[in-house]
Amino acid sequence: MPKATDITILEARCTFEPIQFRCPIKFGGRVMDKATLINVEVRVETRNKKQETGFGSMPAAAVWAWPSAQVPVDKGEEVMKQFASEVVELAADYPDYAHPLDITEQFKGEFEHLAKLQAQKQNLPEAMPYLAQLVAASPLDAALHDAYGRVHAKNSFNTLSQTYMNHDLSNYLDKSFKGEYLDKYTLRDPKPKMPLYHLVGALDPLTPADIEKKVGDGLPETLGEWIKYNGLTHLKIKLAGDDLAWDVNRVLSVEKVAVEAQTARGCREWFYSLDFNEKCANVDYVLDFLKKVQEGAPQAYDRVQYIEQPTHRDLKAHPENKMHEAAKLKPVVIDESLVDYDSLLMARDLGYSGIALKACKGQSDSLILAAAGQKFGMFMCVQDLTCPGFSFLHSASLAARIPGIAAIEGNGRQYCPSANRRWKVQYPSMFEIKDGTVGTSVLDGVGLGF
Repeated sequence: MPKATDITILEARCTFEPIQFRCPIKFGGRVMDKATLINVEVRVETRNKKQETGFGSMPAAAVWAWPSAQVPVDKGEEVMKQFASEVVELAADYPDYAHPLDITEQFKGEFEHLAKLQAQKQNLPEAMPYLAQLVAASPLDAALHDAYGRVHAKNSFNTLSQTYMNHDLSNYLDKSFKGEYLDKYTLRDPKPKMPLYHLVGALDPLTPADIEKKVGDGLPETLGEWIKYNGLTHLKIKLAGDDLAWDVNRVLSVEKVAVEAQTARGCREWFYSLDFNEKCANVDYVLDFLKKVQEGAPQAYDRVQYIEQPTHRDLKAHPENKMHEAAKLKPVVIDESLVDYDSLLMARDLGYSGIALKACKGQSDSLILAAAGQKFGMFMCVQDLTCPGFSFLHSASLAARIPGIAAIEGNGRQYCPSANRRWKVQYPSMFEIKDGTVGTSVLDGVGLGF
């Protein structure tokens, strides 16, 4: 039966905001020194004619969502922006009333067609990947959840029960979720605070000797300085994936700097996550890497909390890339490949023991896949897309509402802090990091929480 709480879309608009980085970030052999935010605003109305607006924002990040030998990064971003605009145009013409989960599900049915049309219009050698489609459409998804919460004067994470949802989770997953709703898999209040994962990019200087040219803006320049400045306890290390000696040495070098910095401030416990950005040829590379790290610095090995997707994102094309042996040693999480429930099931069959949730893949899918990850007892983390401002707060809000998420990644403050300025004034506990944590208790407002 239709619910009185359902919404329709009255207006939707899409704008773009360029962001310049203070220093470049390197991952997966690619360098990123700028970004474009896709910003979406929607005005919605309930069946009883109550209206409210919602907002969503996310970097396009074609360098991650659409790595291609045939389509240059700038061209990929241009196509993603056009795709986002066309999805928002569809939203403006949406004729029905529904919950944001179902509105988003209906829009996804149009993605493949829109991507093909874009490929024809732009004379592209390949269509936009589904991951890039999700990223481009994610601001609209976020804006719908934000508006839905606001129009009901509720936090959006508290509108995920049977009272509000039109279908149980079996509609989006499988029959084992019959009778279950997302309120079972989300928290009614955000976690008070969460550790922040700081990114150690492949170009980032670890010591003063590594600095080729200072940024000179007053922010830390080296890893040791960042640890002291923010009181960091969680470090995400970007690795090459195709240079074993470099990767092992990078971890050992990070460990050396971290030991010195943490000892100086009296910190005895800290953690690492390792990200190969799918560049490893096979799981043997990962196993050799872990063995050599353990031999070189047993404590560094012990500090590794999890490993992000080490091999190619196309799971169907590479069924030989099984992670069972590596997952016996450390949690191995699926990231770039995780785009829907089928990909999660496939990843589990291939031995992945964890999932990396990202707000850039959509608020709706993130919530649904988080429910599946919890039911399956998988390791879970929420990952960043160098998200500044609103997009970082959105990502943090997601992490703060999902049980089992231990930390939040946020590297916008490192690479594009200028985009945080106006948000920093409103939410200082989220951007002024002193003890290695972000104060997520403030993300308890209506809509997405801020």
